[in-house]
Amino acid sequence: MAVATLTTEPLLKKPLPAGKPREWYVNHNRRLKAMRLAIALLDSGVYQPEQAPNIKIRSTAARIGIHPPSDTTCRMVRFLIRYGR
Repeated sequence: MAVATLTTEPLLKKPLPAGKPREWYVNHNRRLKAMRLAIALLDSGVYQPEQAPNIKIRSTAARIGIHPPSDTTCRMVRFLIRYGR
């Protein structure tokens, strides 16, 4: 039986693929930011999209040290909370 070990080392980052349109990179980074915010909100006890207005999402972003998200990213966070279960 394999035993899982917990490490605190960050994962190695791979470079993004070259040659994609700029919009692809913007959307990719937006999805990553939305996922980080959704995880932080879930960890803090926000389990329903109705519990996550833009102000709550932006205050969570400030708490975890990332730039304030746009309205589009806030909608994406609520979508992830709703359908991520």
